Amino acid sequence: MARGSIVSAQSRTTSTLLSTLVARLSLSSVKCRIPFTRSQYLPSIRLFCKCSHAHAVEYLTDMTKYREAFSRRMAMAGLKPHHRIALGVSGGPDSMALCVLTAGWKTGGFNQNGEAGEFIDGLLAITVDHGLREESKEEANIVSHRVSDMGIRCEIVRCDWLDGRPKQGHLQEAARDMRYRLFQKVCIQHQIGVLLIAHHADDQAELFILRLSRNSGVLGLAGMAFSSQIFSSYAYSCHDDLKNHSILLVRPLLDFSKDDMYKICQGGNRDWVEDPTNRSPLFVRNRIRMSLGDLSSCSFKSELQAVISACRRTRSYVEHVCSNLINEAVTVMDQGYAVIDLEILNPSKIEDIFLSKFLALVLQFICQRQRPVRGSTSKLLLHYIRTFPCKTSLTAAGCYLCPTPGSRGTKALVCSSIDGPLPSKLELFQIHSDGEQRHCVTDVEQILEDAKSYSNHLIQDASDKLLLSMISDSVPTEAKRFNMLSESTYKNILLLQREEIKRFKLDSEVTSDSQLMHAVECVGTYPSIPLQPGQVCYFMNRFFVTWKLIKENGSRAFPREVHNDGGLGEDSWNEYCSSCLVGDEMVAELRHMIESDWLYLAKLSKGLSSGNLPLERVFIDEKTGQKVEKTNLCADYGRLSAKRAILSLKSIPVAARRSLPVLVSSHGQLLSIPSINFNICPCLMVSAVFKPKVPLGGGHRSFL
Repeated sequence: MARGSIVSAQSRTTSTLLSTLVARLSLSSVKCRIPFTRSQYLPSIRLFCKCSHAHAVEYLTDMTKYREAFSRRMAMAGLKPHHRIALGVSGGPDSMALCVLTAGWKTGGFNQNGEAGEFIDGLLAITVDHGLREESKEEANIVSHRVSDMGIRCEIVRCDWLDGRPKQGHLQEAARDMRYRLFQKVCIQHQIGVLLIAHHADDQAELFILRLSRNSGVLGLAGMAFSSQIFSSYAYSCHDDLKNHSILLVRPLLDFSKDDMYKICQGGNRDWVEDPTNRSPLFVRNRIRMSLGDLSSCSFKSELQAVISACRRTRSYVEHVCSNLINEAVTVMDQGYAVIDLEILNPSKIEDIFLSKFLALVLQFICQRQRPVRGSTSKLLLHYIRTFPCKTSLTAAGCYLCPTPGSRGTKALVCSSIDGPLPSKLELFQIHSDGEQRHCVTDVEQILEDAKSYSNHLIQDASDKLLLSMISDSVPTEAKRFNMLSESTYKNILLLQREEIKRFKLDSEVTSDSQLMHAVECVGTYPSIPLQPGQVCYFMNRFFVTWKLIKENGSRAFPREVHNDGGLGEDSWNEYCSSCLVGDEMVAELRHMIESDWLYLAKLSKGLSSGNLPLERVFIDEKTGQKVEKTNLCADYGRLSAKRAILSLKSIPVAARRSLPVLVSSHGQLLSIPSINFNICPCLMVSAVFKPKVPLGGGHRSFL
């Protein structure tokens, strides 16, 4: 074992464990005590805690209540025992409690112990070895064995830090991002559409204080969603239809406390791991956790959870209203931009919190940057959208807004800004073969329908106690006004907020220089990735782009205006394309559209030589065998294609053209603009389909 120690919890089990689920126990009565020092240098030892098997009978009543509560939450998420489910398991008390409850729910209480080496069907635990400590590999193996003993198949995945170990200030964030990427990858490999995570009520309380100290509004203070779709960069093909892969992430333990996690582990006779890094004051969540631990009265905890619940009800109602506004006032175009009908929207009649969230959802969809839109940017957008008729342009949150041409300011156009602060994104992948198309079959869509049918009747109306203020400082004040908070709890929350604000300012001074350097490196960078025939590129998280050559069918690809010489055989057709820009060994590249592309199309449409396509070629007549000078059909095809493309381009606002994907040769020569059906050669088949990674509205989210 990796420098850890086995600690028995039997001596710390007391008669209070016979109390009901509602009764909250002192944490020290059920968990292992861990020596801790506030030193900057912490030991890299994880403690492996064992639970006594002697008290299993004492827990029967409480475990029944836990299991019933867990089953209700799973039903609220639309989940049923036959669904294929993955669990994120670190080995701590939270994730081990999740294993206990999920195994019992899946099997109806039978075969939870992995008898005869059998595994529970349709259940997979995923353990991530971050590789940040020498002992992590062995610890992951220990956790895997413990989970397997429960009858749950476990897969260990290890992080590959290509850019080196994350820096201390970004360690937890980087580890979390890597962990979720690996979760998604494993779920896709095993055709699993649901991932359960063991976040609980105490985690929500920590997040509430954290976001309160960062000036989050009521929507941010709602915390983590009960269930939500997460969208990966992995794509797949079902019957030649490219689709994004989404996984439903569910947090079924949000109604349970940290105390409950220990009791469930002991009630299920399961061991867990205690990680001392979770007590390091170097990390903000740990500091808040320790501060909340000093305020462990039942009244404080219950009142704080009541405020969080009110924030969650508010967010559910706001997102419901915004969904209706999007359906009524927003039109999404195939070329990758959106049009907001301001007359239908009537922004002057909409409260700030609804209008701000509506604009954030639209802009996040268009630019595919899932960062919150808040502060001065949110105020700027509110002022812009309420100015009617719309007469000016605005660049904000990675998008460009302007009046829609011909609308006289009654409609606003929203398109992606190429000059945004983050680099455009290119991701390459291969379309799955026919034998792998089974990956596209998941239960997610049906699960979401079941969840929506359950939650629709729970959407709050405006008469409920909703905290509609967008200012974080006013949320506790409004909660106090609604008698959710007592005077003492109100003061303690504000005290925690002030303390964390001070620590945040100190931390910001230390890390500001490195963060600024990182930000500068991101500005203006644009990746250039060669695109091979048959590969698919996910351009800016918005367009699926692929290309291939179809020279064997070249004669069929020419338009009727060009296809008027019956003396050419198939070999001659291939000869026509052999000297143009398109070749068998051609490597293409992708970029966005620029002004010179429009000028090139105009020049080409007038029959002027592109400099690369000779207007005249010499061919051998198949009947006479004599040399004949004829017009280069590729040049004619390019000219006619350019004419049609210019007509299509006129229907696309100038602002929206710049974000269109363009295929060029390795020398920068324009080959295709697939969104307007321009190709330089009839043997070149290029496809660009607008299918953003994250759908309009952000996908499914539930804050029940």
